[in-house]
Amino acid sequence: MDGILAEIRKIPPVTRFLCVSTLAVTFPERMNLVSAYKLIYTFNFVFKKLQVWRLYTSFFIAGSGIQVIFDLVMLYRNGEQLETGPYSRRSADLAYQLFFACGLIIVATVPIDGILFFHPLLVCLTYLSSSLAPPGAQTSLMGIVTIPVKYLPYVIIVMDIFMGGPRYAAQAVAGAVVGHFWWWGVWGSQLGSRGGVLHRYASAPAWLRNLVGEGNIPPPPPGEVSANSGGGIHIVPPRRTLATGSGSGSNGNTRSSGHNWGAGRTLGSS
Repeated sequence: MDGILAEIRKIPPVTRFLCVSTLAVTFPERMNLVSAYKLIYTFNFVFKKLQVWRLYTSFFIAGSGIQVIFDLVMLYRNGEQLETGPYSRRSADLAYQLFFACGLIIVATVPIDGILFFHPLLVCLTYLSSSLAPPGAQTSLMGIVTIPVKYLPYVIIVMDIFMGGPRYAAQAVAGAVVGHFWWWGVWGSQLGSRGGVLHRYASAPAWLRNLVGEGNIPPPPPGEVSANSGGGIHIVPPRRTLATGSGSGSNGNTRSSGHNWGAGRTLGSS
């Protein structure tokens, strides 16, 4: 048991919170220990009857059957890539920004009468993670086909249309819209930019930094993205040809940037 807890503690804090919350809310509901009716979001119950826990539980009811496994894997993958990449040493900032993103998801799903927000949240994180991935990064869809990671949110939306219908896809669209606004507002429109129009307001307060154990860790500028941020399959550049002599063109000696195997000998020579 101690070993399991130690491994869980190695998971970045925001990712750990998201995954544990999903298990804690989804499992009792799927086992019929708690009625889903008591967990979903409805405006009247939340703001008139003050059943505020619905604001939390409505974000963590994942899919049913084997779908819940894929949901958890994708949730962990996106969260871990964000916290070890562009939000490295900035988990508090991620939590702070995620709080407002969840509020925007609730607003964005009002036209479709949204009552569950796990899927929009998942697509939102997928969009942000994909947008912050390095150029050329790729990802695999269930180990079958490899695509550029920047297209992953759109592929999810198309799959939702065929598998869940227009209403289910509309939830994904709402999540993608919030994810785009998050990326544009906090990070700017280009990888490595100094940040978007909201980046100066995107830093977590001191109490939240202390809560996640980052109170004494100086964060990098909120608009900076690590060159190796994001996950998926990274493109490896070809070897460069380096000049070793003072000459140029055909007179200059060149060598590969790889291992030097020596000049060798012609077969049959002594």
